[in-house]
Amino acid sequence: MSKIVAEAVIRGASNIYQQASDFLDKAIKEKGSSQKIGFPETAFYFPLANALLGVKTETLKDISPILEHARSLLPKPPTEKVWLPYLGDALNAGMSALFCEEIIMGLRYLYAQEPQKDCNGFFTDTIMRSLGIQLVDGRMPGFAAILGAAPDNKSAVEIVRQLQERNILIFVGSSAGGRSIIDQLLEENVQMGWDNYIVPYGRDTISAVYPLNWAIRSALTFGGLKPGQAEKCLLYTKERVFAFGLVLGELDDIKYATGAGAINMGFPIIADTDIPEIKPSGITTYEALVKELDYKKIVPRCIEVRGVKVRVSSIAVPVPYAAAFEGERVRKEQLHVEFGGKSGVAFEYLTTKKVDEVEDAKVELIGPDIDQLDKDIKSLPLAIIVEVYGRKMQKDFEPILERQIHRFVNYAMGLMHVGQRDMNWIRISSDAFNKGFRLKHIGVILHAMLHQEYGSIVDKVQVRLYTKQPDVEKLLPQAKKVFDERDERIGEMTDESQDTYYSCLLCQSFAPNHVCIITPERLGLCGAYSWLDAKASFEITPTGPNQPIAKGAISDARLGQWGNVDEFVKQKSNKTIEKVSMYSLMASPQSSCGCFECIVAIIPEANGVMVVHRDYSGMTPSGMSFTTLAGSVGGGVQTPGFLGIGKLYILSKKFILAEGGLKRVVWMPKELKEILGDKLKKRAQELGEPDLVEKIADETQAITAEELINFLNKVSHPALSLDPLM
Repeated sequence: MSKIVAEAVIRGASNIYQQASDFLDKAIKEKGSSQKIGFPETAFYFPLANALLGVKTETLKDISPILEHARSLLPKPPTEKVWLPYLGDALNAGMSALFCEEIIMGLRYLYAQEPQKDCNGFFTDTIMRSLGIQLVDGRMPGFAAILGAAPDNKSAVEIVRQLQERNILIFVGSSAGGRSIIDQLLEENVQMGWDNYIVPYGRDTISAVYPLNWAIRSALTFGGLKPGQAEKCLLYTKERVFAFGLVLGELDDIKYATGAGAINMGFPIIADTDIPEIKPSGITTYEALVKELDYKKIVPRCIEVRGVKVRVSSIAVPVPYAAAFEGERVRKEQLHVEFGGKSGVAFEYLTTKKVDEVEDAKVELIGPDIDQLDKDIKSLPLAIIVEVYGRKMQKDFEPILERQIHRFVNYAMGLMHVGQRDMNWIRISSDAFNKGFRLKHIGVILHAMLHQEYGSIVDKVQVRLYTKQPDVEKLLPQAKKVFDERDERIGEMTDESQDTYYSCLLCQSFAPNHVCIITPERLGLCGAYSWLDAKASFEITPTGPNQPIAKGAISDARLGQWGNVDEFVKQKSNKTIEKVSMYSLMASPQSSCGCFECIVAIIPEANGVMVVHRDYSGMTPSGMSFTTLAGSVGGGVQTPGFLGIGKLYILSKKFILAEGGLKRVVWMPKELKEILGDKLKKRAQELGEPDLVEKIADETQAITAEELINFLNKVSHPALSLDPLM
């Protein structure tokens, strides 16, 4: 710990102690030791002394033990020759300061010196109960105690407005250079009061004890703690009351001492001047004393250091927003504009950044918005780049949060989102457009919902949207590289090596009876969730869509059936699906929703199957296009002979294993072959069929069943010699 800080704290605490001692002597001499004393409208006497020492302060005589305890906490100032960085000494001095400040403020009430001009003074129990509960149940994310004055009125107002926007309660007071932030706000006609979340407490630093003794009462009122349980009370304020001090202007010894007391309660101090920092955590959740000289960053810095979890109470979009709209479809006749699908290039990507690289709530649109298009243009390229920061954020959490874009966008009435990653498809209806919905509102939604549902790991969110073709094409390879890296993480894990599988129910809004089962060797059909992703998702949100399933004993090894999995699917499919085979296309295959990357479909004439991906728009040997197939396969039904899958499942050793695996594939679009590339060839070699990929027909060789059979016979495809599928 800095010697400079420790010396200032001890000097300040000693000064405050002397003020309290002299004031008490004066009061006893003038009014007698039996004089009644107390704060107005409270059952907690002197709240800090009551909570931490168990003292009931009713008369002047009762103050003496508090003052004596405060004196005992005062250490000797560090010497020039010998100095050990004892944080405990400074913290003890800080607590001494708070006890003495509370004494001084109580005595001021006795002498009618409180509340000060334009200030509230002591905060009553009624206020504490009405607003304090919001601090501990999360509705109000925290409170700020501002001490001093900003360099100018504009900066003062901006700080306060930024805190208000985040629903943070603001206590303002103290002074710096003869100015108080109270006066700065009054001069700018800023309305103050409890209703506005801006409460002036007093014009000197000692009066900053009001927010602190207000905070300690929450431990007794809402925490169920008893007076005198000091350690538990302090731990409660650290863990449940998300408060911080913001010091504007130069710090003096009194501010240092008061700040040390606040730190002991778990409340960090952030200053706008070049002060020595105290970065070790423990007493506070993160850093105890930090500086931030950039006024544009000071509020986000406060929020980050205290770990305040900001909740966006309302989502500022011009259309109704609720989970009830998640399953809504935007038909062709309702369409104003669309992105991705078969209309063009679109992708979404979420990544983690450093704290100074993310400006919370920033939404940028690079390129034309949907109200700048010619009437005959119905599609645009789109890249949605979401950048997040969080102290508890991990790289493994990125795909989980990224996949939620699907759900969050669908909550908006008049919007439809299908797919994920670089295979997404977004539609905006004419009705939504006419109500004022624009692309920036997608960013507003993502910012609000990521904070709302993942506030435990996400501290800051910013969104960039690109609608120019060159920009989207430039950014896409970067995103694809990360997608590939994520897919590689599963490594050599097998279904046999794990006792637990995971569900995914994220798409039940579109397909109410669909249940996706994710295993180490079978990723989700959307292609975005591996077994590791589902595991991480459960860790983040234990009540979310990804639930663990203890697979138990296997009932059919060939088909990939487990009794526990069947029972889970039965319950979560609303009892519409009795049994599911993880390794079969023909016998009780897994159901499909509408977000699959590929469709596997039987071609009986060829004794094989074809695999077609979402981006293929041509005809297939089955006589159906992808769109037609999707209409038949989706909706959460089991359709023997048809299966929605993630494209990487094709490379799995468990891919339709019961039917012969990859050897059954007789047709696949050329583009899909290219996407799977060398990995597909490697898998063929593992099966002892090194030329299998060349034997799988594509659209350049066959688009009808007859053409396909002729080709298969010509190349002697292994499917022709396998057992009949039907």
